[in-house]
Amino acid sequence: QAQLVESGGGLVQTGGSLRLSCVVSGRTFSSYFMGWFRQAPEKEREVVAAISWNGGTTYYKDSVKGRFTISRDNAKNTVYLQMNSLKPDDTAVYYCAATQKGLLTWGSLRSYEYWGQGTQVTVSS
Repeated sequence: QAQLVESGGGLVQTGGSLRLSCVVSGRTFSSYFMGWFRQAPEKEREVVAAISWNGGTTYYKDSVKGRFTISRDNAKNTVYLQMNSLKPDDTAVYYCAATQKGLLTWGSLRSYEYWGQGTQVTVSS
């Protein structure tokens, strides 16, 4: 069973940048399809980005395209989310998630088996 630990959240001004990291325990990180989700207060958790097992394919929520970049380093068991040009609407708790399911929908919470504890991102106006 995988354990996921996020880091890198914080307080930033509008237009600023943050890089989130998620370290996954275990020796089979390359077998996990990875996603980043976020949940703002009183809103449902939503997908932000996802990345395939070898990093060859990435997926993004429309509102973050061109601003956020997901990447992974399989040698370090780590997935990253580089967030640029941040807006107040990006304020949320950000979660990384992992799955080994062969058939999945990248934007569906149900596709993911393991979750981190979350890291807070706050963008001030």
